[in-house]
Amino acid sequence: MIIVADSGSTKTDWMLITPDGALLVHTMGFNPLYHSEELIYEESKKELDEHQLDYNEVSEMYYYGTAVWDHEKAEKIARPLRKLFPKAHVEVEHDLLSAGRATCGRHPGIACIIGTGSNTCLFDGKDVVDNVTNLGYFVGDEGSGAHLGKALVRAYFYRELPTEIHEAFEKSVPGGQGEILDNVYSKPSPNVYLASFTKFLGEHRNHFFIQKLIYQSFAEFIDRNVRKYPGHLELPVHFIGSVAYYFQDILKIILEERGMKPGVFILKPIDTLVQFHSAGH
Repeated sequence: MIIVADSGSTKTDWMLITPDGALLVHTMGFNPLYHSEELIYEESKKELDEHQLDYNEVSEMYYYGTAVWDHEKAEKIARPLRKLFPKAHVEVEHDLLSAGRATCGRHPGIACIIGTGSNTCLFDGKDVVDNVTNLGYFVGDEGSGAHLGKALVRAYFYRELPTEIHEAFEKSVPGGQGEILDNVYSKPSPNVYLASFTKFLGEHRNHFFIQKLIYQSFAEFIDRNVRKYPGHLELPVHFIGSVAYYFQDILKIILEERGMKPGVFILKPIDTLVQFHSAGH
């Protein structure tokens, strides 16, 4: 059995590939910066146990995840996976490699991730050859769900929302300002909480204020990250992630304004990654 996993900050997609077919399983998202090895092991096992998985039958485990940018972070993910799948060959890679493989295939291009967080890379058709440093949601993550949510929350607290948007937003947050502050400063995964406001933005995307907020966040993402790569005017710019997928019309406008080439928009890379590994690459 082969398992391919694609993990973001919000959730992990696990595709279990057997001779009889494939099964998609979901767990929480894992981040080696915030989550312990014990939690990664326990949360993975809890969900996989429900599918009566024989862990000894897993021969290959390929994991792509956020924040896996060095050997130490990769091992923090790999150790609980080796414990879970004792007979498997385990590979843990950064989600940038999955973005490159899923969107560019074997061709050069620029691959972008815009979901709860954001990141970019220059892909030469085989490997990631350049990456503008991602500073995370505290300092960076331009264009991401967390960045968009932060902009919306700021506008709410600073009394900058138009009346109709302000009233709608307060209805969506029954606990008001106290609820927001508690989730941002006192509870785990504030980036995931902030990103949850993209649903509100989507529901009001036809309002000029919301369109401007999204446009500014995406424009900052493109200008600060994507336009730094050599060849950005010639290479296609591809995207994966829910935020990019559902707001791709705005991203396409921003790219075309800058003379850049929109590429593919993929909601989830897991299917493409399964094809890649099933072909024996």
